[in-house]
Amino acid sequence: MKAKQARSNAADWVYSHARHEQGYGGAYFSGSIIGLSDNTNLAVSSDVDIVVVLEEEPQLKLGKFFYKGTLLEVTYLSWRQLASARNVLTSYHLAGSFRVNTIIDDPTGRLHHLQAEVAKHFSEYRWVRRRCENAKQKVENGLRSIDPTAPFHEQIMAWLFSTGVTTHVILVAALQNPTVRKRYVAARKVLAEYEHNALYNSLLELLGCATMTPEQVEYHLTQLSSTFDQAVAVSKTPFFFRTDITEATRPIAIDGSYDLIKTGNHREAVFWIVATFARCHMILAADAPTLHHEYLPSFEAIVRDLGITAIHDIPDRAEEVLHFLPTLWEVTEDILSKNPNIHH
Repeated sequence: MKAKQARSNAADWVYSHARHEQGYGGAYFSGSIIGLSDNTNLAVSSDVDIVVVLEEEPQLKLGKFFYKGTLLEVTYLSWRQLASARNVLTSYHLAGSFRVNTIIDDPTGRLHHLQAEVAKHFSEYRWVRRRCENAKQKVENGLRSIDPTAPFHEQIMAWLFSTGVTTHVILVAALQNPTVRKRYVAARKVLAEYEHNALYNSLLELLGCATMTPEQVEYHLTQLSSTFDQAVAVSKTPFFFRTDITEATRPIAIDGSYDLIKTGNHREAVFWIVATFARCHMILAADAPTLHHEYLPSFEAIVRDLGITAIHDIPDRAEEVLHFLPTLWEVTEDILSKNPNIHH
């Protein structure tokens, strides 16, 4: 399916469904669909991100679902989160959607006004730097708030996602989309462009996959595939990520990772494989404890290959990332100073 048709289907869903929600204030595109030209083929392992704005605090996101053959992912935000251009300009996960006009529907005109203000200042040095600081702070806050009493799989997920945000610091400095599943692929390209390849290897070492082989990663993905199918079959608890673990989203979670391995990006596939493993075990622990224990060894095996052999290793690995942040920031500052698209 072409990106133009996918966007059209997404807009149709907004007009047919979102518009009728209580407190509806508008909707806009987010994520990778923003940068695709109309004639680009949308990969099977891609979805179309839509943000629906509501008056009240957002409810649990709808998540991923098919509409007219297009896989949509719908997230809710409140107007409070979009209160001012300043709020958006300093938020690294919000600003990118307003860099260009991504608005699907704007019954009040507030979104267009906000978008114009954000676009005007998006590339100014002071705002880009603040967004980098926002991402770095997310790393620090996430690693320092890991609950030592939480189950192993939950601690791994907290450590993993916080560690993975190190790539977002780099991507934000380069004015790139802080993508989720392919964040390491995107960060590698940026660091190569700015001649900081050594830092990229350090990012992989922090994750623990710098020396992993394609065969290792593919083996773990095969194990994940079995765990994924079990989680899909028993899933009931409404986790915020529940719609990421369904038969409909298998092409993203499983097939998308196989594609990365086949294209030589096996180390870059590890992040999302481990994230999906941890999410599956959150579902299994809640909805099928017996299966959780039965399939846990496969999850422990990939985590062991990352260098985490027991739960008490996690704080040490978190500290490694925290100690690395000054080095990460030096490179970030260098990218900020050399990026020709930033207005100093």
